[in-house]
Amino acid sequence: MRRIRVLSFLLVGLALASSAAALTLPAVRLSLEPAKGPEQVAPVLQVLLLLTILSVAPALLLMLTSFTRLVVVFSLLRHALGTQQTPPNQVLVALALFLTFFIMAPVFRQSYQRALLPYLDHQLTEEEMLREALKPFRAFMLRNTREKDLALFVKLRGEPRPARPEEVSTLSLIPAFMISELRTAFEIGFLLYLPFLIIDMVVSSVLLSMGMLMLPPMMVSLPLKLLLFVLVDGWNLLVGSLARSFF
Repeated sequence: MRRIRVLSFLLVGLALASSAAALTLPAVRLSLEPAKGPEQVAPVLQVLLLLTILSVAPALLLMLTSFTRLVVVFSLLRHALGTQQTPPNQVLVALALFLTFFIMAPVFRQSYQRALLPYLDHQLTEEEMLREALKPFRAFMLRNTREKDLALFVKLRGEPRPARPEEVSTLSLIPAFMISELRTAFEIGFLLYLPFLIIDMVVSSVLLSMGMLMLPPMMVSLPLKLLLFVLVDGWNLLVGSLARSFF
């Protein structure tokens, strides 16, 4: 019995040794060599461009879509309710992100059909593909940008006054779109604050008249504000109004 165990250990050891001998690790070499032609440099530049686009993709999502207005309004609503960190930031950002995909779906579809599909069929070059992919986003931003904000950045850049929307520079359009979105979000947030501010003032005056100075007004007004928001179906009204404001 002991000899059988020894033989089995020897067989297992031989099997492991043979597998280790058969297993070879690849060699990794890093070297800098002069390129023999432009065709060797172009793939490297394409990889660098792709990595750059991926690194700024979150910023592009903030700048070119409806995400800014949505997330600012949701944050202002939470402050108006006085619920501190409820809903948490992850929930609000996720809700704003999925609503952004819902609102921007027609824009994404147009960009895909007009730019990416022809590019994959070798009908467009890379420059033409980027230009066509940006056109639906430009139309969306122009539709939601105030002329006053757009004129500000055109003047700051020293550009001539554009006669048509196609003549507006993208570098001027993007920041103008963002500050227009912030203004609109603040206007919506102000309207959201009004009913909850009235509840806070009424509760504070009632507690003061009753002489209950030691009772924080927030403990009484918070349930009332939550009840009001639930009774009027606040999330449905707010999300529906935000979505319709972009169409």
